[in-house]
Amino acid sequence: MTEPSKTESTVDQLKPMPDDWQRALAVVAHPDDLEYGCSAAIAAWTDAGREVTYVLATRGEAGIDTLDPAECGPLREREQLASAAVVGVSEVEFLDHRDGVVEYGIALRRDIAAAIRKYRPELVITLNHRDTWGGVGWNTPDHVAVGRATLDAAADAGNRWIFPELADQGLEPWNGVRWVAVAGSATPTHAVDATPGLERAVRSLLEHRTYIEVLTEEDPETYVRGFLIGFAESMGERFGGKPAVAFELFGR
Repeated sequence: MTEPSKTESTVDQLKPMPDDWQRALAVVAHPDDLEYGCSAAIAAWTDAGREVTYVLATRGEAGIDTLDPAECGPLREREQLASAAVVGVSEVEFLDHRDGVVEYGIALRRDIAAAIRKYRPELVITLNHRDTWGGVGWNTPDHVAVGRATLDAAADAGNRWIFPELADQGLEPWNGVRWVAVAGSATPTHAVDATPGLERAVRSLLEHRTYIEVLTEEDPETYVRGFLIGFAESMGERFGGKPAVAFELFGR
């Protein structure tokens, strides 16, 4: 007798993200990375009284060809602060690595481990750290470096003998990270219902108007709404039909 084949729904359904946590730290490379990736989930979490902090490796100063980095960096920083506020995030830290040439290595791991020790999250969020977006879309070196370093730093932060100089700065080891959630992964495992936060996610991404207007000739709101809602609905096919923000979840 032939064994019944598994349906797509039994293989590919996404599990709900854990909700037994209070503090999260989102670590990404550039302004707008979180707004493209997962701000609808962040809005839902802050609504529930959870604390979310953003740490950005760069200020995105190399992101607009027509703007000198000295002008572009402060502008994108302002847009990021406004964008974070829309979804209930008030704490945004910039590590000041150079946009476009972020290097994976000890310095980056140390900076992210210091942020984890400082903010003491249970959940750490980052962006796709793999070479591609799951096909022929090549990822940027900054995303790869920051995503991979964040996964490593979640462990570094809890080991007092890795970067012992951080303790001398008052940053004691923090071994309380329980999960690292990767947004934008081609192999997600978990998801959050995007419905409560989706409109704020649209408004949050629209705060990056200067950058968006360089990316597309389409009306900014039409572009943003189509991108975010389309992506959430596509993930919802694996999450009970509800628009969703998906993550690949690594437990620790």
